[in-house]
Amino acid sequence: MEIITGNKGFDLDEFMQKPLFAHLSTLSKEGPRESPVWFHWEEEHIYIIGTPSSDSFPGRIEENPACAIGIVDLDNTTGKVLHAGFRGHATVEPFDKKIASRLLERYLGPDEKSWDARFQGLGNSNILIKFVPETVVVRDQSFIPSI
Repeated sequence: MEIITGNKGFDLDEFMQKPLFAHLSTLSKEGPRESPVWFHWEEEHIYIIGTPSSDSFPGRIEENPACAIGIVDLDNTTGKVLHAGFRGHATVEPFDKKIASRLLERYLGPDEKSWDARFQGLGNSNILIKFVPETVVVRDQSFIPSI
């Protein structure tokens, strides 16, 4: 994985541990598509939970595994703007409860019983997307707020 930094970079591994939204960009017959997703960063791969469907991002990835992911950490009160942009390929993988649990715990906390019912007890009706980055652009685009 090649990491490219702008004038100011930041620690990618530390950034990727935050519970931020990622935006997954895939290709479809109609053109580019973007999906906001939760993610898990492990061993330089990004994992995303999905459901098998030809009209959603897992189906598009099966047709064309080339995709991109953008993640931004923004705080407009302090002027912090950190951006990581990934280009690479993804595969649709069988559901892995351990990886999925680590992903969901980042966003929902450690107690599955307190999670929204939609996320409790996920199993083999779901799949995982495994994204392997080829290049990563890491930029600190922070600014001094005028407030």
